[in-house]
Amino acid sequence: MAIAPHPCAALRMPPVTDLPSATIEPKPEHPSADEARARLVEILVRTGDEDRAAFRDLYAMTSAKLFGICLRICGERQAAEDVLHDVYLTIWKRAGAYEPSRASPITWLATIARNRAIDWRRAQTIRRSTPIDEAPPIVDAAPLASDTIVADQEAHRLHRCLDGLEDRQRVAIRTAFFDGVTYADLAEREEVPLGTMKSWVRRGLMKLKECLEK
Repeated sequence: MAIAPHPCAALRMPPVTDLPSATIEPKPEHPSADEARARLVEILVRTGDEDRAAFRDLYAMTSAKLFGICLRICGERQAAEDVLHDVYLTIWKRAGAYEPSRASPITWLATIARNRAIDWRRAQTIRRSTPIDEAPPIVDAAPLASDTIVADQEAHRLHRCLDGLEDRQRVAIRTAFFDGVTYADLAEREEVPLGTMKSWVRRGLMKLKECLEK
């Protein structure tokens, strides 16, 4: 028994300017947006029922737009044509799952095209990456245990010395250096002149340095 060819087998990606016209009889006037959408929904639903004629009409009506999406993402015409072919294979397989109440037909189709094109771009990135055996060794960014102990000890000393400052000096230094608040903002918060705030911080830093050097 002869096997019927796959409906996508005959699809070839012609130049956008030479795309085949739809098999639908032309109307004397351009259809409205609502009419065009309704027609596209009908064709997509029929494609979901494995109607090959509807699938050909669907290709004729939408391939130019979907090709434009693929070309924009892929950046290469040949790649866009190959991706577009995969797009229509996917549409033929998934059209039965399309629900008109959840998305417009062109949005549903464009999403498939966009996802397939993005998959192609990701695959190219993986292929062009350095082979694992040529990659440089991975450096362990974790600190040494000895360094961690020293850092903990220094942090403890710092906080102990900070606790020995006057309240206003301690608060000003913590806020300025740990929270990144400017002297001007600190002065505004404490309702003191800017020069006074700088003086508090300066004297506090001098005491802090003396404590840490002991």
